[in-house]
Amino acid sequence: MVVLEGASVGNASPTIASDLNISEFAWIGTAYGLSSTALLPLSGGLAQIFGRRPVMLVSLAIFAVGGALSGASTGSATLFAGRTVQGLGGGGVLTLSSIILSDIVALHERGLYNGILGLAWSAASGVGPVIGGSFAQNGHWRWLFYMNIPFAGLAAVLVLFFVKLPTPPGTMRSKLERIDWIGNALVMGSTTAVVIGLTWGGVDYAWTSAQVLVPLIVGGVGFVLFMLYEALWARHPLIPISLILNRTSISGFIQTGLLSVPLTGLMYYLPVYYQACTLASPIRAGTLVFGVAFTVAPTTIVAGALITATKRYRPPIWFGWVLLLVGQGLLTTLKATSTKATSIGFQILTGIGIGAVYSSTYFPVLAPLPVEQNAPALALYVFLRSFAQIWGVAIGATVLQNQLSSRLPQAFLATLPSGAGVAYSSIPAIPALASPLREEVQVAFAESLDVLWRVQCALSAVGAFASLWMKGLPLHTGTDRKWDVDGVEDESEK
Repeated sequence: MVVLEGASVGNASPTIASDLNISEFAWIGTAYGLSSTALLPLSGGLAQIFGRRPVMLVSLAIFAVGGALSGASTGSATLFAGRTVQGLGGGGVLTLSSIILSDIVALHERGLYNGILGLAWSAASGVGPVIGGSFAQNGHWRWLFYMNIPFAGLAAVLVLFFVKLPTPPGTMRSKLERIDWIGNALVMGSTTAVVIGLTWGGVDYAWTSAQVLVPLIVGGVGFVLFMLYEALWARHPLIPISLILNRTSISGFIQTGLLSVPLTGLMYYLPVYYQACTLASPIRAGTLVFGVAFTVAPTTIVAGALITATKRYRPPIWFGWVLLLVGQGLLTTLKATSTKATSIGFQILTGIGIGAVYSSTYFPVLAPLPVEQNAPALALYVFLRSFAQIWGVAIGATVLQNQLSSRLPQAFLATLPSGAGVAYSSIPAIPALASPLREEVQVAFAESLDVLWRVQCALSAVGAFASLWMKGLPLHTGTDRKWDVDGVEDESEK
């Protein structure tokens, strides 16, 4: 549900930005990512204190409310507000899904289950752009947000009837006292500051301007203070420092973050390539990214099954990084005149690489840690993945807008009311341009995207290098008894 929403909105963004006259188009994705990421560590902590089911139900309710607000938006302010609320719920849903799985399935058996989750993710990622394109092309993009209301309701019913996990004892006051208020404030404020700087940089303000440097510096200092506070003073640390005291977990966290940047960039900006360079409709652009979406699913399942069978996680990860680098390298050769078959072939290689790594970095993160630290480790794991997705959207928007501002023909720029910031939302108008201006605009988009693929390829290379640090450790064969389903059964028998 959460992934479907993100994938569909990404493909519909040009139409949404055009209909609502939004120049700050990056905030359609960034507002959601910012709020979901900032509260991810908190959702993991709340799950430890109040229990899994209550936090999941509240997250689903918030997600539905955010969808309603986004669907009813009449301008940028109301849309961004709705997306922010929706992100608060979506982040909780993602975190609790991973934590609940870790409660009921031992790590050595979790590979196949991770593959199944990857299948659901891949199916949503594949269908999402088509749904988004269909609604956008027919002028019904608001239903991309409204459809989350019944989905969230169905999910809540399933949670109520099938998620039977213990609820921690204690009074409300004692539970509130266990929340790391200072740590949460530091991580939320720091995340917000960094994302604002990334979103403004090179688009609304120069990278050297105070409007960009101040939030980036404040956010960076805030993260340093957060780590110091968690390590030295926190009574109930949000992120125990022990999570990052071994090289294997550090490697897993780094790979998780770096993989999310190119993954998000591909899902957001491959549809841009097809709409701008091949003049594909939003629906057609959605189907043309199946090369990535529908190769990730089988690869994720195969990688998970291999890890479950062999109890070794390093080979699938190394294999995946190699293919990802090859696929992204080939994407840099795409031109405005490249055939669709060529671009889809490059996507398939990239998708196989992503699938092999996506569900596998989970294991080097958790293998060195005691099972009692599953919840905070997974909260950090999902936080890094989501935070990196914000970087993926922001980096892509910055590179694309900066390149377009220098490459688009002046005759085309003169027709835009606010310069490069509106170039993205003007994609639907490209087919109506006269030749040769249309071809010049298409080439400008292709060359701008080429720079983006190169940046993503470089980041993937860093992730591949980080994979060399991890050790091949045995996988846990048990779960945390505190959250075992048997605990619920035992209580019911008393």
